[in-house]
Amino acid sequence: QVQVVESGGGLVQAGGSLSLSCAASGRSFSAYAMAWFRQALGMEREFVAAVSWSGDNTFYADSVKGRFTIARGNARNTAYLHMNSVKPEDTAVYYCAAGRPWSDNDYHFPNGYNYWGRGTQVTVSS
Repeated sequence: QVQVVESGGGLVQAGGSLSLSCAASGRSFSAYAMAWFRQALGMEREFVAAVSWSGDNTFYADSVKGRFTIARGNARNTAYLHMNSVKPEDTAVYYCAAGRPWSDNDYHFPNGYNYWGRGTQVTVSS
């Protein structure tokens, strides 16, 4: 049974840092891209960041570029999101996803991913 589990969410002050972790299990994810999406209350789920199966290519939403960093762990089934200089508008439930996007564009959309976690809450206080 495939599982994707996020951890590391919590409450952080604006300007601070927080790191999220994602661990996938139940099959080999070495050939899968991994990504983070987020969904604020009353909003649609939006793309945050993605990393290719090799780890060589990364993609970021404009809103987090320069502040967030995505990386794969040495274990190919793990991924991390390091969040710096967080803002109140970063408050959301953060979801980890794994999949095999066909194109660079597909990395940015939920339908590029097959497996999803249940999410972890990140709250940034002002």
